[in-house]
Amino acid sequence: MVIKGSFYSAETPDEIQYGRQRLVVIDQAGYIKAIIAPQEADYQTTWQQAARSDSLLELRADQVLLPGFIDLHIHAPQWPNAGLALDQPLAEWLNIYTFPLEAKYQDAHWARQVYRDLVKELLAQGTTTALYFGGVDNTGNFELAKACCHYQQRGFIGKVAMDNPEQTPANYRDANSAAALQGTEDFIKFIADLNHQAAVQLTPVITPRFVPSCTAETLAGLGKLAQQYALPIQSHCSESDWEDNYALEHFQKRDAAVLDQFGLLTQRSVMAHGTLLNDTDYQLFIKRQAALAHCPISNVYFGNAVLPVTHILHQPIKVGLGTDISGGYSPSIYQNIRQALISSRQLHDGVDGRLAPSQRGTGSSVLTAANGFYLATVGGARSLQLPTGQIKVGQLADLQIVHQNWTSTAQLTPQQIFEKLIYQTDKNNIDQVLVQGIIVKG
Repeated sequence: MVIKGSFYSAETPDEIQYGRQRLVVIDQAGYIKAIIAPQEADYQTTWQQAARSDSLLELRADQVLLPGFIDLHIHAPQWPNAGLALDQPLAEWLNIYTFPLEAKYQDAHWARQVYRDLVKELLAQGTTTALYFGGVDNTGNFELAKACCHYQQRGFIGKVAMDNPEQTPANYRDANSAAALQGTEDFIKFIADLNHQAAVQLTPVITPRFVPSCTAETLAGLGKLAQQYALPIQSHCSESDWEDNYALEHFQKRDAAVLDQFGLLTQRSVMAHGTLLNDTDYQLFIKRQAALAHCPISNVYFGNAVLPVTHILHQPIKVGLGTDISGGYSPSIYQNIRQALISSRQLHDGVDGRLAPSQRGTGSSVLTAANGFYLATVGGARSLQLPTGQIKVGQLADLQIVHQNWTSTAQLTPQQIFEKLIYQTDKNNIDQVLVQGIIVKG
């Protein structure tokens, strides 16, 4: 396949590359083989050959090519609850709304309906790779994996482990540590078998829900499984005052240090939220080369603070974006980019008008549209150690084609058009989506 059109791709957190009317050549394995500029000698030949062989996808004047987005944190079973009960405290939100919903996924028919709808929706939103929390019961987890396989989304999926009877409901938890670990290993083997028929490979992920929900035996066992199978790890880390305080009270350590103690903070770990991480925690993330999933919409409701993303971007810490459905109400990474920029501005300026300007905000630098785009693409790819997230030779062709929904572009520079795309694009503007060179929407 050859795609002819203009594109935007992040080079660094601050630098966006604009390629005007390039030919993006995709090989049969789904990788970008070449990017040819109009002035290059083989431009016309490549264009004409693709047209003759019916393998040319030519963008309209109002369309641009972007990398597909990467969502680093989604609770897949919570999709039906997106937008519900966000005015409730975290404990009530979990126990009254979330856990009862997640317990329903022992029903394969229910799980199949929800997960097919979720995966289709995320692809329609331009999300080509997703890092999913599944549920406790593997019946539902198998259906989530099959939905990703069916719609050809790159899914990273974890069977949730939670066996601490003091912090989990009796009707929704692993029976004991042995059951949690066996269920995790069963899911790893299921994915290995499913990948024999998957056009886009899936990845099992070691998934302790968070430190409070797991016994020490389970945390230790999950760390060993991650090492045995060389797998990614996902969990929550310092998301809230409650979570932070639990680690200090029960382990006399910070949340990140507890995860590290059990071998769960590694170069393949992606930890969600991190709103209450301190400088010691950041140094541990750097040492272990672990990543952060910034969930800006969800953090407004349950994070108890604003993640200082610009501070993190200036350190060697991998960071990307997550929707955190259903703590976050929107499946759109575009919406989460915008909320990240808003929250950053509020962190900088402060929110309490009773304080003097010099005392009101942190004075930290604010995120830009370029920063947000980097987080949604390159940041997510690096967090998952994937060769994607950029329109560049050697990268997987995970792409979205979007059209502008305004008419007066004649006076706009490419930089201004880019900014408008970030702030104004929604699902209705996303015309086609490709995963590994396969058209999955459009």
